[in-house]
Formats: sequence, structure tokens, C-alpha cells
Amino acid sequence: MSETAAKTPVTPEFRAAQRWNMVWVVPIIAVIIGSWLIYQSLASRGPTAQVRFETADGIAAGKTEVRCRSVRVGMVKDLELAGDLKSVLVYLQMDRHAASLLCEDTRFWVVRPRVSATDISGLGTLLTGAYIEVEPGSGPSGISAYRGLEEPPPTNRNVPGRRLVLSADEAGSLAVGSPIFYLGVEVGRIEKRELAPDARQVYYHAFVREEFSPLVRENTRFWNASGVDISAGATGIKVRTPSFQAMLAGGATFGIPDGLEAGKPATDNMMFKLYADGEEARSTLFNPSLKVLLLFDQSVRGLTKGAAVEFRGIPIGRVVNVSFDYLPSGKDSRVPVLVEMDPALLRRSMQGQVAGPDGEFLKQAVGQGLRAGLKIESYITGTLFVDFAYYPDTPEAEGGQVGEYATVPTLSSGFAQLEMKVTAMLDKIQALPLDEVMGHIAKAAEESATTIAAARGTLDEINATAAATRKMLNDPQFRGLPTDLRRTLADLQKTIASVGPDGSMQGDLLRTLDELRASLRAIKGFSTTLDDKPNSLLFGRDSSGNPQPRAPRTKH
Repeated sequence: MSETAAKTPVTPEFRAAQRWNMVWVVPIIAVIIGSWLIYQSLASRGPTAQVRFETADGIAAGKTEVRCRSVRVGMVKDLELAGDLKSVLVYLQMDRHAASLLCEDTRFWVVRPRVSATDISGLGTLLTGAYIEVEPGSGPSGISAYRGLEEPPPTNRNVPGRRLVLSADEAGSLAVGSPIFYLGVEVGRIEKRELAPDARQVYYHAFVREEFSPLVRENTRFWNASGVDISAGATGIKVRTPSFQAMLAGGATFGIPDGLEAGKPATDNMMFKLYADGEEARSTLFNPSLKVLLLFDQSVRGLTKGAAVEFRGIPIGRVVNVSFDYLPSGKDSRVPVLVEMDPALLRRSMQGQVAGPDGEFLKQAVGQGLRAGLKIESYITGTLFVDFAYYPDTPEAEGGQVGEYATVPTLSSGFAQLEMKVTAMLDKIQALPLDEVMGHIAKAAEESATTIAAARGTLDEINATAAATRKMLNDPQFRGLPTDLRRTLADLQKTIASVGPDGSMQGDLLRTLDELRASLRAIKGFSTTLDDKPNSLLFGRDSSGNPQPRAPRTKH
């Protein structure tokens, strides 16, 4: 049975193949995800921009990002040398949402570490690497080729503020990024420096922040505030220094000169003149509509072009030129000086207002004694200035005309008068008999030498006497002399005390005097007796007529 069963053929069983298997799920999902990523990548890809830089330092394809306000908006796609081999073409793959950034005036620059006199920037790229910053413009869109900036702009164009143009005769110390000050406070920056289209001036594009923009008016003056200003005038030497930042990077400042009212607010792209310093900016206030020729009889050494013209210390003009070309003939030896003045300032300086045109006003002023003279502005530098003043005591004179210029009579300055007096004094000194005087002086000098020698001998004797006196004072015996003197004075006082009214000698003297008086009386009586009776020496004082001699006394 078992063998029979083993030989029985087995009929195969056929089943239909399964069309779906779980194994296909993973590849299908992978294909779907990949397709979605490809779609998303193609859908998010924006336009491509070509930017030309001088070098590709710090830029790498597929690594360097493109940012706008530090937000990623694209990536560097490729790099290649330009056809002229003088620059590099950088292709930027922008994101789709950043397509609107590509306008006509869009700017690109590379952000990398930079250190300058005005700023330190890009230090964060030391860790993250350089990136390309884009500043969106406002012109037409759809531009794909740009010229990149080699230096980042000082301020973003989207920052609100006032943008102005400053014109200067020559480029000074101002540079891109130099600060702009108002009363010492930084209010803006210099954004750009370029030559004017006629190549005769330099234009500075300045930016003033929005909160300070109302300070800029139509009649505002801008001037250079960098460097050290050293000037010498009548008040001495003045040294003005700006801030340390302005000394390093330069700087400009602005303001409205005293005496002017603020004008209308300035508008964008308004042009202002940039003056060399504040003094030049303030000097623009006067209107030099009157030119006068002055003829001086003295030297004008120290009077230079641009020197001040003042009326009683008030500036009213300046010197235009000093030249003999203003004289029509060469017979006049006076030195012509052409000055320009603002008649309004001269009228304002006078006590009363003089009506009439400038020429008539000048004639009236000359008739009242207006004269011009030279005065020293600084004794250190020897510079001069022209001074106008009224001199009522001067001889009458009238203003003349030389060529096209009116003239004003001049007076010799105090310095010239002093020079004349010194010259006259020197002439008198030269006329003196100096040889005879010098002979007398020499003789007097010899006599003085003899007197000095005698005085020197006297001084030597005085010195010797002083030395002997010093030696005597230093002698020990002389030092004891005061003690002996005090002792002698004490004895003398005792002697005087004994002779005094209460002394013993006084009584003896009185008794001696009494006895002396008694003796004198006796002598007087004896002399009287002798006068009366001379023989009384023989017979005694007996009054009888026959005196008898006495018997001698017997001795017992």
C-alpha cells in the first residue's frame, strides 16, 4: 500500500500571484518624499544674481550665505573669473521669497572683519565665516547683474534720516565714515566722497539721523572740524582741538551763525558748501558790496590778503589785494590797498543811520572825519589790519576816485608815528658831540676807577678794623670786662651814697665847713684889728694909750 501510494503522481496546485506586497511600501514612500523635496527645492528656488567683486576672499560656493539684515535669503552658487581677469563673478542663488530684493539699486558687499579709524565691524564672522550682505533697493526689479561694494556703506539706505551733499574746493581730512557733529554730539556720518562732474570740486554725501534732521536748515553752515587749529591774533595765540575721534578720522560740524534766524528745514539731496573752518563759515555773513581803495604813505609790511578790516574793533570787511596795478600812473609813491566792506555793517556801527546809497553814505562819512589807518594785530607775528575810525580833529578832506574805486583818506598809524619819532630821536642823537662826551665819560671812568680803588682800600681798613674788633670781642679778658665794670659801678654807687644827704661824709663835711667858717670869721676879726691897731701884734689889744709890755710868763 505504501509503495502503491508512493508511485501515485502528485498534481500541482496553481494559485494566482499577489499584485501587492508590503515590501513595496518603503521604496514608494522614499520616492514620494524625494519627489516632494525636489519639488520644494525647485519651488523655493528664486532667481540667480550675478555680482562682480574685485576678489573672492572669504567666499566659497555652497558655503557662503547671502543675508539681508542677518536673515538668510540665498546661497553662493558658483564662482568664476571675469573675462578681463581683473574681477570675480559670484553667482547667488536667491530664495523665492527674496526675489523682490533684486532691484536696480540693490547693493551687495562682503561682510568680513574690518578695522578702520572710524569703525570696527564684522568681528562675528571670525567664528561663522564671511557672508554677503544685500541691501534692497527701490528701483525696478528683474535685474540680474550687479557691481558689488568693496567697502560696506556707513549707513543703510532704509535708515530714516536726512541725506545731504556737501561741496568743497578740495578733499581734506574727511573720508567715508567720518562723523558729523552738532555742538560736539555725533549726529551723522559721511557716506560717500567723489569728484564733481566738472572735476573742480569734491562732493561729500552726508547722512544726518532722523532725530537730528530738524537741526539742518537752509541757511546752515557746514565746516571741517578735524585737525588742530593754531592762530595768532591780537589776543594772543589760540589753539583749538577737536575730539579725539575727529583728529583720527576727520569730521565735520554745522550750525547757524550768530545773528541769523533759522531758515526753512533742509530737504533731501540739498547741497551745502563745506568751509575749511568755523571762522570762514562765519565770515560769509557780510555782503562785500562796497570796494574802497586806500593809499598809504607808510610801509604795509605785515598786511596780507584777507586781513581784517574793522571799524572800532567790529569786523566790516577784508583786504582784497595790495598792488600798484590799481594806480593809473607811476608818479604816485603811495601804496594802494584794495578792501571790500559791507556797508550795512558800517552803518550799523555808527551812532546814527545815514540815508542814501553807498557812495553818498561814504562821502558823508569822510566829511565827518572817517579815516583809515594800519594797526598791529599781533606783536608776535607782526601782522597788520585796516582800522576805520572817526577823527574830528583832522584836517578836512574829501573822498576821491581812482579808476573805478572810491578812496578814503588815510592816516599814519601809531606805529608809523612812533617810527618817525624814533628816527627823529636817532637823528638828534647822531648830531650830539658823542666823541667829546665819550672823552668826558672816559675821564670820569678813570676818576671813578681811582675812587673805587680808594674805596676798596677803605673797605680793606674797615675789614681789618672789623677783624680786630671781632678778635677783641672774642678775647676772654674782654669778656670779663663787663663784670669788672659792674663791680666798679657798685663801688661808685656806694661812694656816692656816702656823699649823699644821708651819708656819714655829709656830716663831716658840714662840721668842717662850720669850723672853716669860724676860722674865717676869726681871721676876719684879726685882720680888722690889725687894720685898726697895727701894734697890737706887740702890745696886744689893750685900749690904753701907753701900752705896757707884759712880763713873760713863768713856767711852773
